[in-house]
Amino acid sequence: MRPVRIWLYGLAAFVLLIVVVGGITRLTDSGLSITSWKPISGVLPPLNQTEWEAEFEAYKQIPQYTVINSWMSLDDFKFIFFWEWFHRLVARFLGVLFIVPFAIFLFQKRLPRKLAWPLFGLFVLGGFQGALGWWMVSSGLTELTSVSQYRLAAHLTAASLLFIALIYVARSLSPGRVLGRVTRFHMTTAVLLLVSLILQIGAGAFVAGLDAGMGYQTWPLMDGAIIPGGLFAMDPAWRNLFENALTVQFIHRGIAYLIVAFVGYLIWRRYRDGGFGGVHGWLPRIGAIVLLQVGLGIATLLMSVPIGLAVGHQALAFMLAGLSIAYIADMHRVR
Repeated sequence: MRPVRIWLYGLAAFVLLIVVVGGITRLTDSGLSITSWKPISGVLPPLNQTEWEAEFEAYKQIPQYTVINSWMSLDDFKFIFFWEWFHRLVARFLGVLFIVPFAIFLFQKRLPRKLAWPLFGLFVLGGFQGALGWWMVSSGLTELTSVSQYRLAAHLTAASLLFIALIYVARSLSPGRVLGRVTRFHMTTAVLLLVSLILQIGAGAFVAGLDAGMGYQTWPLMDGAIIPGGLFAMDPAWRNLFENALTVQFIHRGIAYLIVAFVGYLIWRRYRDGGFGGVHGWLPRIGAIVLLQVGLGIATLLMSVPIGLAVGHQALAFMLAGLSIAYIADMHRVR
């Protein structure tokens, strides 16, 4: 099963690459530069001046150009076009990287039926992720000047689920026996941690979708207070959770604090109960990455969201979720 494991880890790494390219696409405001979805012919970029001018003319018809980017020249447009085209290209290539080895492994009878069907389900999830991407882009083509933060959150969260599933299956196929004692408490708290990380990734997507990181760039205070005013300025109140940039950033910070406290508690509890031997060796690694992620998030905010730090912050969130699901997979292997 070693070739299958390598393939699955490679797919997970490629999903992470797509997330990084997607983050750059978002941060350069490139996501609406291609106004149509052509799954096959869209592989090729414009190849001559006429095709470039046709793409640029299509972009000129959407609100982002007329309201924000009417200053753009064709050369400026080519820059943002590249990132959206590249993002779509690597996403398409993920499908090829999945289906070709999958077919080969089936032919070689390396995949038992109990594994083949779940893996095919992941392929379907990957295709659904592509459809979600276009659904997200389409939200910014008629009335909005950027994509809907709701659809962005759905797109990024689905990517995190695909990444986590690939890591889980790959880790579950690892040979050998995992040592350690696993209780219901260990499994339950690890699952709660993973769920909180997925929620945080979704919350981060709302921050990105509203450009909420561009405001309130102080820490630990926010708008001069620990709990700022105006958190529920919108009516009805639920809209503040998803549409009020102040509230959305406050929620993202709050979830981060809860994760830090929860991981700290888990490490303290494990230290008291016998240390970090065997399967529980994952916990100190998770704790270290959590602290790094918090520091990266604060630096990203204080430095006005530079692309490098912001993309690193997003990628590290996925890596942290990957560590958590590996911990869960290894605990299942102990049983």
